[in-house]
Amino acid sequence: MTATVDSSDSSTFDALCPLVGVEEEYLVVDPSTRAVAPEAAAVLERAAELGEQVSTEITRFQVEAKTPPCADISELEGRLRRMRSAMAAAARTGGLAVIASGTPVLGEIVPPPITDHPRYEVGIGTYRALHDEQSICAGHVHVHLPDRERAVLVSNHLRPWLPVLIALMANSPFWAGRDTGYASWRTLSWGKWPVAGPPPYFASLAEFEELTGTLTEAGVLVDPGTIFWDIRPSARLPTLEIRVTDVPATAEESALLAAVVRALVVVSLERVDAGDPGPRLSAELLRAAYWQAARDGLEGRGIDPLTGRLVPATELCEALLRHIGPSLERTGDLETVTVRLKRLRAAGSGAARQRAAHDRRGRPADVVDHLIERLVDQDGSGMWG
Repeated sequence: MTATVDSSDSSTFDALCPLVGVEEEYLVVDPSTRAVAPEAAAVLERAAELGEQVSTEITRFQVEAKTPPCADISELEGRLRRMRSAMAAAARTGGLAVIASGTPVLGEIVPPPITDHPRYEVGIGTYRALHDEQSICAGHVHVHLPDRERAVLVSNHLRPWLPVLIALMANSPFWAGRDTGYASWRTLSWGKWPVAGPPPYFASLAEFEELTGTLTEAGVLVDPGTIFWDIRPSARLPTLEIRVTDVPATAEESALLAAVVRALVVVSLERVDAGDPGPRLSAELLRAAYWQAARDGLEGRGIDPLTGRLVPATELCEALLRHIGPSLERTGDLETVTVRLKRLRAAGSGAARQRAAHDRRGRPADVVDHLIERLVDQDGSGMWG
């Protein structure tokens, strides 16, 4: 979120319709070879009109773009479209392109070229070869929640739904020219890090801070920014950050994700305020649900972390919609989310559409061309391409 909200001003917080913002990571590619290109700095220089909305990422293959916080999901979607258009134009003027994919389709270099920054140098010394697969791109949703105590407790209620979000936005089946057999290979790559994946259950903010303090003292964390759990109170903003999914394939899907995540936070906050501590899930079952969602995505089956049942992923999506329906109805987003979830199920996930592009001629280059074309989806038709 590039426009911040004063965390000390609780009067700006709307518990029924909190502000929401999105961060998206993209890969820079050479449109002639279709390989990732270490030209992030050149793209950002040409995207100067976006100001603080754009920034570097850990590798020189990646750029990041951020929306300001929005109350209205349609406004957020418009900002996402304009942001993507500006990034695509900035790349094009330098003979490059940007794509929204959780992993590189072609040209991955191991180790990747790391952006020059003292923090990254410390990170390389700490995490070493874990950086070899760091050219991966996620979508992060920030929901305004200035009370960090409540934010940690809300996290407990969000944990069962994280595998469903992975399946919905799965968009990384290829790695370095090969179909991995997974819908979200990024999820598997990211899970290797010591403080990544689903966060633990925390009974209080004090428990969260005690554990992260211990991890810092033990040298597991470089700084608060290396708390890579898929839900975390932001270290720099008055938000709860949900960072579990691949970067969504289209702006429409990114806005859909933001609407769903905000509604999850609102419903969870209501339960926290009613004294509900949230379900204590089996860590092993939640890990298995992550793996199942990453492997089979929206088109397969998923594990319900609350029951252990293996059911169609679409059934879990329907349960998610029922769970957040009251919140979506209050914000006026229920019809939009319902229609777009139906469209997504009919069109297939971003991973399924990447594979469809590949299967027409068996060429990974066609996947990259598909992603270049679909980054800027002005009318929603890209979900069907």
